[in-house]
Amino acid sequence: MKWQNLIKVAFKSIFKNKMRTFLTMLGIIIGVGAVIVMVAIGKGAEQRIQSQISSLGTNLIMVFPGAARQGSVHMGPGTGRELSTDDMDRLRKNTTLLTAVSPVVRSGGQIVGGNGNWSTSIYGGSEDYLDIRDWKLSSGEKYSATDVRAQNKVCIIGKTIAKELFDGEDPIGQPLRIRNVPFKIIGVLTERGQSAFGSDQDDVIIAPFTTVMSRLSGGHGPRRIGQFLCRAQSLKAMDRAQEEIRTVLRESHRIEEGEDDDFTIRNQTEFANLAAESTQTMTVLLASIAGISLMVGGIGIMNIMLVSVTERTREIGIRMAIGARGSDILTQFLIEAVTLSLSGGFIGIMIGILATYIVKAATNWQTLITPMTVTLSFGFAGLVGIFFGFYPARKAASLNPIEALRYE
Repeated sequence: MKWQNLIKVAFKSIFKNKMRTFLTMLGIIIGVGAVIVMVAIGKGAEQRIQSQISSLGTNLIMVFPGAARQGSVHMGPGTGRELSTDDMDRLRKNTTLLTAVSPVVRSGGQIVGGNGNWSTSIYGGSEDYLDIRDWKLSSGEKYSATDVRAQNKVCIIGKTIAKELFDGEDPIGQPLRIRNVPFKIIGVLTERGQSAFGSDQDDVIIAPFTTVMSRLSGGHGPRRIGQFLCRAQSLKAMDRAQEEIRTVLRESHRIEEGEDDDFTIRNQTEFANLAAESTQTMTVLLASIAGISLMVGGIGIMNIMLVSVTERTREIGIRMAIGARGSDILTQFLIEAVTLSLSGGFIGIMIGILATYIVKAATNWQTLITPMTVTLSFGFAGLVGIFFGFYPARKAASLNPIEALRYE
């Protein structure tokens, strides 16, 4: 039989019983739609986390205090020797692959200014802090190295604080009391929104680290630092820059050969890779769960095709008697199975895309539909049709014409 005739007969058989055809396709529709939605959610989470990691800064390297040890027991990160301003000075003088170094000192408390009060976090950094984090100002100016050295009480506020305390007013030059310490607002940060962990990145105050340490972090001493942020010259120089930092700090801390570091160095790429592994695992898990629905849909196709073979046994026998070959019968039933599967896949893709936008609008989750996901879903739907349609088609092709003609 010619291909045109095979396709014509296959479509005629499919549309002969529309309700059964729709119910057969329903499993594929649900399966493909679920795959589209689940993968879009997983990819969206991955994109959001990656963008948040990128927002930390450019070519970023982070240095933390190491873990203290009692006997053979590690007490956890940050419990060992603290970093100091001397370490920062040595990194600035003795490294060639770092373009900027900033300490990070964190505090928090109640602030009063403008139209009310607010509780927020205060970060202290050097004059390079915002450059390292690649965080621009929407208005005003950054504090200078002179402000850091003189421990001037100036600060830069995030958009959330500007909105809560100075809604409709220009906060530049306005006074702000942070835990009863008077500061002057000199800049407002550009908006960054929520972090990957749901916290508001714009609910923050940035000030010279020397001022934060001396005025807001009493009891920690004026020279102790909780963390360093460093920026490497380029992405290619990250590994060599880390090795430079390690060499300088080991010398600064007088660590002998063979002894463990009393500090920890991490870079932006490591965090990005770790986040990618976590989100990819989640995406695969979600897609696998949705893929089960697709397999169930394939089983439904096989079941209906087997019923169809039984119902059309006499028809198959007549076609064989007038010259149809087994390969023609096999091809006809495979066309029917693949058509059912691909039609269900196409409808499932449309429903999946629509459902993804509904989920995004209803939950405010970030989602991402990629052409690769759509293509693979459609292709997998076709493979399901071939896989689960082959056995019924083979069974139909192997019927004995004489016995098929006798079938009632």
